[in-house]
Amino acid sequence: MTEVTQKIQRYTLATDAPGHVELLLGNEAIARGAIEAGVQVAAAYPGTPSSEILESIGKVAKETGIYAQWSTNEKVAAEVAMSASLSGLRAMTSMKAEGLNVALDFVTLINTNEIGGGGLIIVVCDDPQAWSSNSEHDSRWSARSRGFPLLEPSTPSEAKEMVKWAFSLSEKLRIAVLFRSVTRISHASAPVTFGESGRPIRQAHFDTEEYISPFPVTEKHFRCKQKLEQVKGMFESSPFNWYHGPKSAKLTVICSGTGWLYSLDAIEKLGLEESVAIVKLGTTWPLPTKFIQNYLKPSTDILVVEEVDSFIEAQLKEYLGSQWTTGGLPKVYGKDTGHINSVGELNQDIVIGAITKLLGLDYHPRETGYDKKALRYVQEMVQNRPWAWCPGCPHRASLWTLKNVLRLDDAENFINGDVGCYAIDGLQAGTMMTRTYYVMGTGSGLASGFGKLNRFGFKQQAVALIGDSTFFHAAIPAIINAVHHQANTAFIILDNGATAMTGFQPHPGTAKSVMQEPVTKVDIKKVCRGLGCPVEIADPFDIEDTEEKLCKLIEQEGSKVMILRRKCGLLAFREDGPEYKVWVDSEKCLGEDCGCDRYCNRILKCPALFWNEATGKAQIDEAICTGCGFCANICPRQAILRLPLTTKHA
Repeated sequence: MTEVTQKIQRYTLATDAPGHVELLLGNEAIARGAIEAGVQVAAAYPGTPSSEILESIGKVAKETGIYAQWSTNEKVAAEVAMSASLSGLRAMTSMKAEGLNVALDFVTLINTNEIGGGGLIIVVCDDPQAWSSNSEHDSRWSARSRGFPLLEPSTPSEAKEMVKWAFSLSEKLRIAVLFRSVTRISHASAPVTFGESGRPIRQAHFDTEEYISPFPVTEKHFRCKQKLEQVKGMFESSPFNWYHGPKSAKLTVICSGTGWLYSLDAIEKLGLEESVAIVKLGTTWPLPTKFIQNYLKPSTDILVVEEVDSFIEAQLKEYLGSQWTTGGLPKVYGKDTGHINSVGELNQDIVIGAITKLLGLDYHPRETGYDKKALRYVQEMVQNRPWAWCPGCPHRASLWTLKNVLRLDDAENFINGDVGCYAIDGLQAGTMMTRTYYVMGTGSGLASGFGKLNRFGFKQQAVALIGDSTFFHAAIPAIINAVHHQANTAFIILDNGATAMTGFQPHPGTAKSVMQEPVTKVDIKKVCRGLGCPVEIADPFDIEDTEEKLCKLIEQEGSKVMILRRKCGLLAFREDGPEYKVWVDSEKCLGEDCGCDRYCNRILKCPALFWNEATGKAQIDEAICTGCGFCANICPRQAILRLPLTTKHA
């Protein structure tokens, strides 16, 4: 047999291959759309479910001539992107819903003024059901209140094309566009057809004849409203709005985003293609009311299907009430009427339930009690796994020692935390010393406040827990505030060398950028000392040294900083391999007779360290142990043994 060697074409998001079909995540499709549109600058701060957008661009940035940047926070990312737009380059910034809140201080003023000659897209990824967020708030209201045209894709393929259209719209009217995705679109995979890949050809230049400011405020506000009227006219004929269904429908479903496919599936499942229609909207602010009205009749009921709030529903009722002053009005149903869930995600069953209720249909997708039986079966078959730190996570060691130090007195000390892997400390898998949890940097701000309450009888030690990425993102102002006002506050910075919670992205404390280029590494210790704080540094795996330094630091009055520095356990395992061979000596482990009350897995709670019911002793799961060796430090019988695997670790 003759062996035939065939060269396999490998495609990346940068490949110029019009017509090629690739399976892409929604976020990758957004990145591809920006590349095809000729984006030249992309800036973001990592946050699930948006992180893959910039990551995808960063991987091909050099070959496409794009400058990509993980910025210090979302506000700075938006400012970096705006600088490119003001210089005539196409730019994009991306963030999760909470990140938009961080950026709003600046973003609010973008369209009150005017962008530059380069289009500017602000991508925000909402998280209905709050799968990876501390809220599921709906970012669409920001478009309405801040004067942004709003686009919402329903599929990854549409997302790619919509980004390209958004850049054209942005440049035509010199207005920034808000592009809203959600988790089920950003993290869904679907076939996407490549178009021609745009190549940046513009040179950056800022016109010094211009003066960019919000003044005169009312005049510029009025001009923004005029532009939105122009946008509304363009939205009436947008290629991303369409009608699907019969000419004369008993019920019309108006939907956007994920609501499109859920509604389509529900109607097909019920066999109602000849009686129920869908108005699918990709442009949701300003609402294309003339387009919608073409398909509405006073006798036809309307069901609005959207996530998360009743955003379209409210606009539609407002429009119908103001325009249809004579004759009957279509009845509008949705979240406000209880037909669609007011919180959480949508699904096919929710839409089916709403349609059958409105049409008086009797539909049972499965036998009564099926869900309960299925849940009971799953609970029997699948072990419940609460949130927990990964094997080898240095946060487990940091919080173990911090808890011991804070409990040396009877002051009921506690920790103020925020968003990051260390937030797990407030849950059952942690020490439960963390008792406040809001957003990035808030733990530092709260602690700076608690540190000034001694005049009112506050005797507890004010403590803030801060991740290294969070330190740069949002904690520095709070530390400055504490220093300036002489707050008695301890700031504990957990430096694990990455933005670990969202995928190990670099931050200003690391030495490489998203483009894998060398960058200046900002020293956290020098920053804190420059702010006037005494600073101690320790390896949390060195319990004795960490405990000694923590005790010494906390005894000091005023604001002080402790940096607990140890590389993320997963990164260390991937880059350096296991540090130790770790096992339990079954002869030394006394099991239930030890008197420690199973201290190793009851208190430390490392997933790799479990209790073997058959032997009645502790055991290491070699399949998931990263070989960090920390558990060997805490066994009162010294039954957990470790052996260095390399000379480097010895």
